[in-house]
Amino acid sequence: MEITVTLTSNPKQKPSSDHLGFGNLFSDHMFILDYTEGKGWHDARIVPYGPIPYEPSLMTFHYGQSIFEGLKAYRTKDDEIVLFRPDENMKRLNQSCDKLCIPRIDEDFAIEAMKKLVAIDKDWVPAAPGTSLYIRPFIIATDPFLGVRPSNTYQFIIITGPVGAYYKEGLNPVKIYVESTYVRAVVGGIGAAKASANYAASLKAQMVAKEKGYTQVLWLDGIERKYVEEVGTMNVFFVLGDEVVTPALNGSILAGITRKSCIELLKSWGLKVSERKVSIEEIYDANEKGQLTEAFGTGTAAVISPIGELYWNEKRITLSGGKIGNLSQKLYDELTGIQYANKPDPFNWMVRV
Repeated sequence: MEITVTLTSNPKQKPSSDHLGFGNLFSDHMFILDYTEGKGWHDARIVPYGPIPYEPSLMTFHYGQSIFEGLKAYRTKDDEIVLFRPDENMKRLNQSCDKLCIPRIDEDFAIEAMKKLVAIDKDWVPAAPGTSLYIRPFIIATDPFLGVRPSNTYQFIIITGPVGAYYKEGLNPVKIYVESTYVRAVVGGIGAAKASANYAASLKAQMVAKEKGYTQVLWLDGIERKYVEEVGTMNVFFVLGDEVVTPALNGSILAGITRKSCIELLKSWGLKVSERKVSIEEIYDANEKGQLTEAFGTGTAAVISPIGELYWNEKRITLSGGKIGNLSQKLYDELTGIQYANKPDPFNWMVRV
């Protein structure tokens, strides 16, 4: 499918790399692809970034048929632009499509469209250490119709923007509130899809945690409120003695790309990695016995985010002496080293734009 290109006549001033936040700046162009039942995906185009007119009856506004992905482009020391594992993101996007009755996209074409968009806006990819170009592909239902059914039309859109650190703490440990009251997802629902509705379901608990002085929420399973699942924006790992443990993918946990990459790295280093059920009681018991040495979150936005404190049922535990743990630091150094081409890429994860 041909991609038509309409370049902006009014390019925006690019921000300084020293003052980048996350998710508040957007580059000059975006990619749009339409879907019509009986016709398939069509009219691929790159156009100036800006508002899109929709009717108030747009189905995605009312029934939440919306999914998205998140990945990054990096500027290497040789001034090349590279993407980190875009094939995994597009594979997961199609898994989300299946879950929400959205027609699948051609994964290879989506990656080519993404590369073309990033190439056009290559000057928006920042060069400062720790910065990158965040890429947000998403699909929304676009029928102007009030009624509960899958839409007959959709748009696949990609927007990008330069970003710095996701958490203001950076690599300093974050404080995590263990949620025992609210539920984000249950097995059999859409928790394993990267659906907008999952994030809406997390907001109430997130605000409660923020009021108590915590950065994020650690979710427990929705049935027994016993087993650890994931942090609001990250998968989670615990170092218990000589074992690195992360909750098994059970249908309500997002299969993170950074999670998968960390597991592959840890195993390549000869470490024992377990994907299994792990209860919050086990984590606290391990801490009492001196076996819990560190914990960290993994995700595209933050890469590695060390956990410095857990708060559950009025019980607070502090990890790693308020500093980043040795394994968290090693994973961060290795992943970012590969992403910025400062270290070899033995897994062939990086894709040149």
